[in-house]
Amino acid sequence: MKRTLVLSTLAFALAGGAAFAQDAPAAPPAPAHKVGHGKHNPQNMAQHMKAALGLTDEQTAKLEPILAARQQKTEALKADTSLTEDQKRMQLKQISKDSRKEIEDILTPEQVQKMKSMKHGHDKQAEQPAEPSGL
Repeated sequence: MKRTLVLSTLAFALAGGAAFAQDAPAAPPAPAHKVGHGKHNPQNMAQHMKAALGLTDEQTAKLEPILAARQQKTEALKADTSLTEDQKRMQLKQISKDSRKEIEDILTPEQVQKMKSMKHGHDKQAEQPAEPSGL
């Protein structure tokens, strides 16, 4: 009797879960990636950094061309089919290093420290394993 009750309960739970899954609306399709829009847009990145680091309008204005040049160099490098992946990786590191130096040159020492601590916090988050879902 207990076995029948357990099996009935399990069957009912599975059927209910399947019915619920069918009623869920389909996820909208992911938007197509557009160059110059979204997260990696130099203007958006500059505004994000302005808010996060407390940049002045003058610092933000100096930051945008640095970010735009970095983006342009990065995109050109990624499109270059004559280089190996290792060569691209090395050049990407150099582009990043050069632009970071230019950015640091327009920041105050306090802003540089804050930027570095933000980057380290982001690196630590990336290293942490994803938490298991509550299934």
